[in-house]
Order: sequence, then C-alpha cells, then structure tokens
Amino acid sequence: MTVLFIAADHREFAGLLPRLKAVERLRWPVDWARTGELNGRRVVLAANGPGPALAADAARQAVRRAAPDVLVSTGFCGALNPAFRVGDVFVPSAIQTEKRTYPAEWPAARGVLLSLDRVVQTAGEKRVLFARGADAVEMEAAGVAEVAAAAGLPLYAIRAVTDLANENFAIDFNRARRDDGHFSAMRIVAAGLRHPRELARLARRARMAARNLGEFIADCKF
Repeated sequence: MTVLFIAADHREFAGLLPRLKAVERLRWPVDWARTGELNGRRVVLAANGPGPALAADAARQAVRRAAPDVLVSTGFCGALNPAFRVGDVFVPSAIQTEKRTYPAEWPAARGVLLSLDRVVQTAGEKRVLFARGADAVEMEAAGVAEVAAAAGLPLYAIRAVTDLANENFAIDFNRARRDDGHFSAMRIVAAGLRHPRELARLARRARMAARNLGEFIADCKF
C-alpha cells in the first residue's frame, strides 16, 4: 500500500518525517516531495503551497508518479469550533468546499472541515462559519478531494489546530499571497515586524501542531 500525504508547506511534516525509514527526495515538479516507509507501508509526502489549485497540482503529480492507494490532506487548520484547543488533531468525516461536500474516510471521524481559498482572519467570520456547520477551516483539502474523487481513491483529512475560534489575525495573510498562490515570505516578515508577538506565537504553535500530527499519523492504520 502507498499512502499519499498532501500539505501546503514541508514544515507541516516536521513531526512525521523523522519517523520514516529509508527517506528519499523525489525530484518532482512540486515545491517539496519525499518518500519513505512508515509501519511497513510506503508513504509519499508532498507540499506545494497554499490553496486548492496548488494542492490539486501536487496531488495529480503524485497520483501519476506514485500510484497511491490512499490520499490524505494534512497540515494545519484554524478552529471554528470553540471547543478546539491549540495542537488538537482533527479528523473530519466530511470536507466542505465552495462547490460540494466530499465524504472523508475514517470510522471514528466526526465533524466538517471547511476548505476555502483564503485565510479566515477574524473571530467574527469564524463564528459565522461555525454556525453554518463547519468545525475547522483550511485551504488545501478541496484540491486534494477533487483529485481523489476523479481518481476514485479513498480520501482522508488529518489536521492540527494552530489558531482558535475566538482569535483574530493582526497580520493580513491574504494580502501576503503572490499571484501564483504562494505566500510571500518577505511580505509576511514585513507584516511580522509590526506584529512580532503574533508571528512568534504562530511559529510556536506550528511546531506543536506538527509534532502532534506526526505522533497521530504514526499510529494510524489506513
């Protein structure tokens, strides 16, 4: 069995990568890709930037080259459900996009992951989205779900929370995106100079979320 994991950024794999055996770099036309062995199964990790279009590109490249049996959208997410805490791992039973809702495989999965092509910046908008039935929000699962459906492959989503339902972002991450969909590191750093505590807090939370994702995925049986 080959399990394909798609994330936005390779740092979202920081907790999982050290758990792999026989890791190899894959020279694919994506931002970052590796393969290795986890619990006797071949796994492929690919990161290609934020948003559904870049995630779908990575998933299509990997499906063509690696012939996976399972697709997993993974990485970080923002909480809409106020019960979630930083570092919580969320495994939804459905992925909701702007066009449709995809079922996500997992016997004990609960809740809805909303996938949008933008960062949800304010607590007020998070409350609205939660009232509409979503528990967490992120940016890539829509693209992965589209590819999984087209290929007839099982789809999972495994996400870890980095920002809470009652929090606002001072940094406007949507304005930090380039025309190609990627985030501009220079724009984020420039904004971070005005809001250094927020940038430092997000970095700490990202490390925790990546560690928790790695621990959770290492125990999964797909």
